[in-house]
Amino acid sequence: MTQDDSPGRTPEPVAHGAGPRQTWAALPWLVRTAVVWSACLVVVAAGLYLVGKIAVLLAPLAIALAATVFLTALLDPVLLLLRRLLLPAALAALLTVLFLLGILVGVGALVWNLTANQFGELSRELGQGLQRSRDFVTSTLPVTDEQLDRLIEQGSQAFGQGTVDPLAGARTVGEVLGAALLALVLLFFLLKDGRSMWQWVLRRTTGPNREVAAEAGRTGWRTLGAYSRGTMMIAAIDAVGIGLALVLLGVPLALPLALITFFGAFVPIIGATVAGAVAVLVALAANGPTSALLALGAVILVQQTEGNLLEPLIMKRQVRLHPAVILVVVTGGTLLGGIAGAFVSVPIAAVTYRVVDTVQRHRAEAARAGSGRSEESRPQPGGSEGSRPQPGGSEGGRAQPS
Repeated sequence: MTQDDSPGRTPEPVAHGAGPRQTWAALPWLVRTAVVWSACLVVVAAGLYLVGKIAVLLAPLAIALAATVFLTALLDPVLLLLRRLLLPAALAALLTVLFLLGILVGVGALVWNLTANQFGELSRELGQGLQRSRDFVTSTLPVTDEQLDRLIEQGSQAFGQGTVDPLAGARTVGEVLGAALLALVLLFFLLKDGRSMWQWVLRRTTGPNREVAAEAGRTGWRTLGAYSRGTMMIAAIDAVGIGLALVLLGVPLALPLALITFFGAFVPIIGATVAGAVAVLVALAANGPTSALLALGAVILVQQTEGNLLEPLIMKRQVRLHPAVILVVVTGGTLLGGIAGAFVSVPIAAVTYRVVDTVQRHRAEAARAGSGRSEESRPQPGGSEGSRPQPGGSEGGRAQPS
C-alpha cells in the first residue's frame, strides 16, 4: 500500500528492496511536484532548443516562412476587401502581392533618393559620437584607454566579429534574394488558398477537438494580424515623432535616423533602445552635450507616450505581453537566430500564449459542463418534490395498479 500524503504525517521508512512505486510514494509531495515540473520544463526547453537549431540550419527557409506568415496576416484586410468586390481568389491574391511590391518599391526609391548620400556621413557622425563618449568615460571614470580597448575587443569577439569573407558575403546575398523570392511565391499561394488549407486541416480533426482547434486557429490568426498591423503603425509613429524632434533640435541626418527608428521598432524594447542611442550619439557628435540631452529627452518622451498610451490602444490587450516576458523572449530569439530571431520571437510568443489560453478555456468550460451534468443526474436525497408518493396513491385518492 502507498503512503498517506496528508499533512502532518511523516513518511515511514522505505523497506529494503522496495519497488519504484513504493519509493516514489514514500517521497514528500513537495519533492515529487518539483521532480514532475522539472522534467516538464526540461522536455519543453529541449524541444524549443531543437526547433531553434533546426530553424538556424534552415535559415533561408525559416526566414521565408516567417516573412510569408507575417505579410499574409498584414495584408489579409486588403485581400478581404478585394474579395468583397467579387474578384476571383487568384486575381485578388495577385493584386495584393502587387500592392505590396508597389509600396516597397515606391518607399524604397523615395528613401534611397533622400538618404543615399547621407549614410556615409551618418557613419562618420556616429564614429565621432562614440569617440566623444569614450573621452567622457576615460576622463570621468577610473578607466584607462587600454582597459576600454580591451573591453571593446572582448565584446567584438563575443559577438563573433571577425574578418570579412567575400565568398561568404556573396553566399549570404544569394540566400537573402532566394528567401525573398520564395516568400513572395508563398505569399501568393497563402493569400489565394490559405483558408481552404485551414479548412482541410480542420476536416482531419474529429470529435470535440475540431471546435477547439477552429477557435484556437481563429484566435491565433487574429492575434498575429493585430500584432503585425499594430507594430507597423507603432513603428511609423515612433519614426515620425523622433524624426520630427531631431529636425526641431537641428540634428543632422534626421531622415536616416528616423528610418533606423522605424526598423528598430520591430524588435520591442531592445530595438527602440538601440535606435534611440544612435540618435543621441549623432546629436552629441554634431551639436554637443546639450543637444544630446534634449534628443535623449525627446526619445524617452516619444517612447513612453507610445508604450503607455498608443500601444494599448493600437495593439489591444490580446497581444500585450509583460515587458519582462518580452525581454526574455527577444534575448532568447537573438541568441538562437540573431536579428531574424529577435524579429519573430515576440509574435511567436504572443500567438502561442493566445492559442494555449484558448485551449485551456475550452477545457475548463467542458469540465464545468461535465460536472454540471453529473450534478443534475445525481439522485437527490428523499426524491424530488414531484416524485414523492402522495397518501392514498394518485390524484383523487385512488391507488394506481402496480
